[in-house]
Amino acid sequence: LRYLSDNYEESAQKELGPDWPAQDEDDRRSPLAVLYEQNPADSEVFENLMRRKVHYVIKPEYLWSSIAEQARTQSNEMLRTLQQGFRFIENESFSSNFQGLFSEISLDSEKLGKNYRQRNDKLCTIIQKISEGLAEFPPERDLLGDAYEYLIGQFAAGSGKKAGEFYTPQQISAILSGIVSLDSQDPASGKKKALRQVLDFACGSGSLLLNVRQRLGKNGIGRLFGQEKNVTTYNLARMNMLLHG
Repeated sequence: LRYLSDNYEESAQKELGPDWPAQDEDDRRSPLAVLYEQNPADSEVFENLMRRKVHYVIKPEYLWSSIAEQARTQSNEMLRTLQQGFRFIENESFSSNFQGLFSEISLDSEKLGKNYRQRNDKLCTIIQKISEGLAEFPPERDLLGDAYEYLIGQFAAGSGKKAGEFYTPQQISAILSGIVSLDSQDPASGKKKALRQVLDFACGSGSLLLNVRQRLGKNGIGRLFGQEKNVTTYNLARMNMLLHG
């Protein structure tokens, strides 16, 4: 959500240029919330423009900055807003790439609390801590993607054998991607300059596909394909791809 929000706000600021709203220092709202408030009649036109340019839309109230601010102020509506935001991004933001993206995240789980109030309070605390940590994190996209990969690796390491179904350790992944990127007809000739497409038929969280892409460079692969049976793991891979651009 943080990545999608940042990407969307950056793109909106570029599109609006001098029309990007100015704010007082004590106004903690997203600039887009100010824009919608000042130009209610133009919001639909703006969203159609963003769907063409960025291929998705996030309404101001569902942006990461808005959710984080609700968490900071311990708003009783934070959990509801987050659920609505996930549904909006999945079903109404325009791009079919996001359908079911958050489907495995259960915000109604009793592990968060026995009732809505307890779950909301717990989530407010968690999101506030995440927000404080992310505020110190450099904005470079590659770093966010690398951090995500690192966390998947740590999660896998703590899960024992069970994690083998979705995570290939980086050392093995590096060797496999090195083999894949060689010329299969004449390996001695070294690395291929480009591959038209790469398929991983049990892609897990997608790290092997990303390793091949990294080895060949940004323009070294035409298309990446992955398939995965486990829905939770499939969504991990989709988020991994989004975070790596």
